Amino acid sequence: MSDLVLVLNCGSSSIKFALFDAGIRPLPRTPLWNGKVDGITGATPTFGETGAAPGPVALDAAQPYHAALEHIHARVLARMAQGGHRMAAVAHRVVHGGAKYFDPVRVDAQVLADLKRYIPLAPLHQPFALEAIAALLETVPDLPQVACFDTAFHHTLPDVEKMLPLSWDAWERGLRRYGFHGLSYEYLSIALPERCGDAARGRTIVAHLGSGASLCAMQGLKSVATTMGFSALDGLMMGTRCGALDPGAVLYLMEMEKLSLDAVGHLLYHGSGLLGLSGVSSDPRELLAQEAGNARIAAALALYVRRIVREIGALVAVLGGLDMLVFTAGIGEHNAAIRERVCAGLAYLGLALDAEANARNADRISSAASRIPVQVERTNEEWVAAWHACRLVPGLA
Repeated sequence: MSDLVLVLNCGSSSIKFALFDAGIRPLPRTPLWNGKVDGITGATPTFGETGAAPGPVALDAAQPYHAALEHIHARVLARMAQGGHRMAAVAHRVVHGGAKYFDPVRVDAQVLADLKRYIPLAPLHQPFALEAIAALLETVPDLPQVACFDTAFHHTLPDVEKMLPLSWDAWERGLRRYGFHGLSYEYLSIALPERCGDAARGRTIVAHLGSGASLCAMQGLKSVATTMGFSALDGLMMGTRCGALDPGAVLYLMEMEKLSLDAVGHLLYHGSGLLGLSGVSSDPRELLAQEAGNARIAAALALYVRRIVREIGALVAVLGGLDMLVFTAGIGEHNAAIRERVCAGLAYLGLALDAEANARNADRISSAASRIPVQVERTNEEWVAAWHACRLVPGLA
């Protein structure tokens, strides 16, 4: 009988899961089995898993999220019964650890209560991860649970990067730039030196481009600057989120257009970014296919790329130069057109792409003439979470 670690990555409308065999050392990077419940709050939720295409799944309309967790739990138990496995731990991606949690932690009632205080800082993700933790604490209280925080990797940021230009009292109350996508960046800090050797330990910028997006400047494989700040709204323009925005625009919306706090929050999180500007989609693939002849889509894509180029330039200044650029996450790993446009905007750094390598999403997409290597690296947040669970749960280390 082998011990398994279940990793849950909970969003507002989807739950991704993966099972890792903790009996194998080193812990395999590829899960034994994974899957996803998608469209949880929509009319046609789906369930997909390794070896099977997504198909419709019936969820209780009154409590669809809880029902999705129960469906995953039942499928996991059935899978374990087939292989004679034992569930040894559950690891959760939790977006915000606040000013208290800088490392993965075993979850109990007190930790859960602490993490609920950070829901306003990450409303798209925090409440759903905590709902999964609470449900498991109630149904299987003896099952070890480990929370792994997206903010933790950025604990190495110097204070000058953490500070917000507000009052000193705000700093002392914990209003600061935290940074996010930390599990992704932590994985890259492990995988890049494996692939690129000591070159990855220099001045490296990683572009995590997905529905949420951010950049991280690393030196010595540690975070020294990042684009997301106090919340996951800051920095780059994203699929439905605005990114960095003049706070005066928010004050204007509330004062002159009489938008409520809830309405403004919904606009900034769900009605901005690529979707808000294009009026069509938050997915660059769909927008690129319709770009010709549509001025709004063209403008949305142009701003999306411009903001990435602009923020990379700012991080290059902070680093004092650039030794490596890395693309990761859904768009970063699979969208050659976005990578090409971003790199074209960085040609002044001596950066040049190999068009054929870029088109096939190769590991190295820069040309031989490029002064700066450009990599594409698949992220693996689930493995990082499972690895931390193995470290923290007795018997799995």
